[in-house]
This record gives sequence, structure tokens and C-alpha cells, in this order.
Amino acid sequence: MNSVLKQMTNEIDDLTANLEKTTQPLVALYCGSRPGNNPIYKEKAIQLAQGIANHGFGIVYGGASIGLMGQVADTVIENGGEVVGVIPEFMLDYEIAHSQLTELHVVKTMHERKAMMAERADAFIALPGGLGTFEEILEIATWGQLNQHQKPMMLYNVNGFYDHMIAQLDHAVEEGFLPPQHRSKLIVCKHKHQIFNAIKNLESPKTFVV
Repeated sequence: MNSVLKQMTNEIDDLTANLEKTTQPLVALYCGSRPGNNPIYKEKAIQLAQGIANHGFGIVYGGASIGLMGQVADTVIENGGEVVGVIPEFMLDYEIAHSQLTELHVVKTMHERKAMMAERADAFIALPGGLGTFEEILEIATWGQLNQHQKPMMLYNVNGFYDHMIAQLDHAVEEGFLPPQHRSKLIVCKHKHQIFNAIKNLESPKTFVV
């Protein structure tokens, strides 16, 4: 994390320290503002969100009420979990902000959004999505490579959605551009239970269900 981004993160910490209402550890969910063409994406997103809430975790996500983003937020809330949304003010014209969240933070820039989500999250999961989802999980993986955090990072490879990205990452390793130890930090999960196993050792509630 460069000095400007680190300063921005510190400022966000100071700004939100007195605004935090959550009591649960939070998992960052990166996912699409669209539902996708295959119903399996919505189905798996709902199941994952249910499991996260039932295991005593909340989520931090992009703050929208549409697409997979809105679906995971609704599901976590319906199952008693806490939800923190972070949305840039200029995106209010594109992504309708969710009005029923535990916390909703309207920030000025995408950089502030990503910094706040990274700070609040104890783990990061990318569900299917578009350019924004790709960028978010790859940036947080880059921060991990640069030793700016040691939090779990996962691709939820629903329906083989991330097969080509995984192949590209492996190709980067083969071609000598990505050290294998950094590639291995981005965990590929085909099933939600793999995700629950990856996050169960976080600073989680004592009543965590195995």
C-alpha cells in the first residue's frame, strides 16, 4: 500500500471510528452489480451469504441494492448478520444504495471505498462479477504480495467462472512474472464449505459452527 493510500486509510479510520455499529467480524464480498445470465450465480451467492451469517460473521461490500451485491446484503440481513456498505457518491447514479444496512458509508472516491473495505474486512472473497470485481480482488491480492496484509483471499469459482483468470495467473507463474508463493495466497474455492474452512480461524465468535 503506497504512502498516499496508507494516509487515506488512516484518515478513514479516524473518520469512521465513532461511526462503527458492527459487533461481528466482517468478510469483504466482491461481486457483480448484475445478477448474471445463469441462475446458479444468484443461488450460490445466497447460499454463501446464508452460511457467512449463520457462522457468526457479517459482511462489508460495495453498498448497492442491485445484482449479486444486493442479494448477498439482503440474505445476510435476513439471517441476522451485520452488513456494512461502502459506496462512492458518484456511483449513486449507477448503483442504487441499499437503505437497510447496519452501516452505509458514502465516500468520495473508489480509492476510499477500497481502502475502507480493506480496513474493515478480516477476509476477502470474490464472487462472479465484472471489471470492478476483478480489479478489487486482484488489487487486494497485490497488497498481500506486498505484505500490506495477511488476510485470507479467495476466488469463489462458481460454475467455472474464474477458470480463465486462474489459468492466466498460473501462466504468469510459468513465465516468471508471478512468484508461486504469492500466487498461492489467492485461494480457489469451488464449494462454499472450502470458504468456511478458510475463514473459521479468524477472530470469530466462540459459537462458530464447524
